[in-house]
Amino acid sequence: MASIEQITAPTLPDYGGACISSLVPALLGRAGGPAPGWLPDLVRHAEQVVLLTLDGLGWRQLQGRLGRLPALAAGIGGSLTSVAPTTTATALTSLGTGLVPARHGILGYRMLVGGEILNVLRWSTEHGDARTRIPVHSVQPVAAFGGSGAPSVTRGDFASTGFTAAHLGGSDLVGWAVPSSMVVEVRRLLRDGKRFVYAYYDGIDKVAHRFGLGEHYDAELQFVDGLVADLVDVLPPGAVLVVTSDHGQVDVGEAVRMPSPELMGCVALLSGEGRFRWLHAREGAAADLQAVAQADHGDEAWVVSRQEMVEEGWFGGTLAPAVAARLGDVALVARAPVAFLDPADTGETRLASRHGSLTPDEMLVPLLAWPAP
Repeated sequence: MASIEQITAPTLPDYGGACISSLVPALLGRAGGPAPGWLPDLVRHAEQVVLLTLDGLGWRQLQGRLGRLPALAAGIGGSLTSVAPTTTATALTSLGTGLVPARHGILGYRMLVGGEILNVLRWSTEHGDARTRIPVHSVQPVAAFGGSGAPSVTRGDFASTGFTAAHLGGSDLVGWAVPSSMVVEVRRLLRDGKRFVYAYYDGIDKVAHRFGLGEHYDAELQFVDGLVADLVDVLPPGAVLVVTSDHGQVDVGEAVRMPSPELMGCVALLSGEGRFRWLHAREGAAADLQAVAQADHGDEAWVVSRQEMVEEGWFGGTLAPAVAARLGDVALVARAPVAFLDPADTGETRLASRHGSLTPDEMLVPLLAWPAP
């Protein structure tokens, strides 16, 4: 991890270019014009494509471990940027819909919707399950994969969740219980002639959150290397496997920061996540909020207003009023290996490795491809 002094500016998403929001349109041929130069050559004329998203696999974490990962080391390609924030809720929605966050409107892990903080991954608020009170399509109405109905091979217990409806809505969901079943289902779909198959695996992210980027993480990558090899083995002639991710990781451990009483005196509520923490100002306190946040945390975070982010294109364009209302007034965007906690979200205190910010370790993800054997 680079030092605080070395990371002087955020790594902004390459919207419209080599970014995860551009990947599915390019793979489905919806991008318009010739295939983009960042897309590996072997993908451009593939008869069938399997897109495997390995949640939590950062490009920089991968590069230091390729000597022990023969299948991943054989992949052809490079890196993409994720989106802002680099959190699963936002990034997977950009992957599935092919849209920038400003367009699809899922702007964080915990997001202000209708006066409540919605946990997007659980689709719940402090009042419980929110699928009836906050219908998914009222928040994110765009179908995945251009409305093509392409199949998604993902964990079976995700099928009924609100977040799955938000980022994979309209897709033909095919559930798996253990990773070996993912390989079987992908092989079956390819045999059935499906031209595009999406597959998702979340083990890397889970291990990193619980154990950090040490020996457990290395062991998980070795397991995933075997999974990639198994998927390559079931590709029929003319098919290609493409691997990407939603974000990378930063080891934070116990370096967590609780808001000071002075800062909380300016704040009505908090949203977002530990490395991209939104501060929503109390009435009359907006003018003081950014100054207090800068004084408290400017040595470890980019302290940025909503207006600054929108003007600098962090979310990919102009936000509709209903979408802009989901943002806080000021954000603490960590540039050091720390997290800024929300007292109302106690579950976050237990995460060893995190993501959400715009450091290179979090922003850069792989784009690798393999032909059929």
